[in-house]
Amino acid sequence: MGNRLKDNINSQYFEAANALTSKKARRRIVAYVESYDDIYFWRTVLSEFENDKRYFEVMLPSKVNLTRGKKSVLMNFLEGEPLGKDMIACVDADYDYLIQGRTAQSRRVLKSPYVFHTYVYAIENYQCYAPSLHNVCVSVTLNDHRIFDFREYFSQFSEAIFPLFVWSIMLYRNGKYPKFTISDLNRISDPGGFNVQNPAPSIANVKRKVQTKIHDLQRQFPDAKQEYLSTKEDIKRLGVTPETTYLYIQGHHLFDTVVSPILSKVCNLLRQERQNEIYHASAHRTQKRNEMSCYENSLQDIKAMLKKNNGYMVSEQFRRLQDDVRRYLDGGR
Repeated sequence: MGNRLKDNINSQYFEAANALTSKKARRRIVAYVESYDDIYFWRTVLSEFENDKRYFEVMLPSKVNLTRGKKSVLMNFLEGEPLGKDMIACVDADYDYLIQGRTAQSRRVLKSPYVFHTYVYAIENYQCYAPSLHNVCVSVTLNDHRIFDFREYFSQFSEAIFPLFVWSIMLYRNGKYPKFTISDLNRISDPGGFNVQNPAPSIANVKRKVQTKIHDLQRQFPDAKQEYLSTKEDIKRLGVTPETTYLYIQGHHLFDTVVSPILSKVCNLLRQERQNEIYHASAHRTQKRNEMSCYENSLQDIKAMLKKNNGYMVSEQFRRLQDDVRRYLDGGR
């Protein structure tokens, strides 16, 4: 029964349901996403396009067997192209965007007018958008003192990993990725020990690991120079720059291993700074204690605030995603 129900739920099903409603009722467009976390992100994307004629309902692909993930969305709803003007799929780009149709999944993601992808690797990369990270620190600590330049750090971090990232995309395009997996890239792009006052050694550590691996790959693939240079120019054309590579590496790795630890150290210093201000203020002990309690009760969790961060909405990549949705809606009137 569950499988038959799933087979019958396609764009025509929702189009028919919309046709049965009052002419004054808004058209319902179902948007299937990969996971619970994706619901909030895609709601942020699609809200702008709602009006008195249409609205979106963002949901997971299966209420029957609780399957999750990109493959669930694509396998359940792309076989036979059941998607259409009233039913769309919204997924992380992962490497599917940058490998440009070298796999069946990549072709599905790029060619269907009813599949929308993030351009950056995943929603976590948007949440870690460097120009917005100071605002995340403010939301966590209620301290607006800029003690760390996130833009500059992640620009340098990106420049350090960019040459190796080109290798990664090249090997995933030509099917030789077992020689250098995304997990391998994650391990090398881990900054390791990070110091807020002196971040340079963490960048130097990444550069050292990158160069070591590049030399290893050059030995394994001595004839890959032209393919490498071609891949490098192609991903630049697709929007990847040496300064923004962090947006295209694996999202969970960026969120959990790179950005969250850095934010934690920056926020700890900002908290200490604010607590010291309260402690050294000229006030009665009881007043200080109440102020400290009030401040500490107002502090927020770093990862929770990072997941709610929407400062990425000014980014070029996010605007490209919005343009895709806009074109789909203009064509489906």
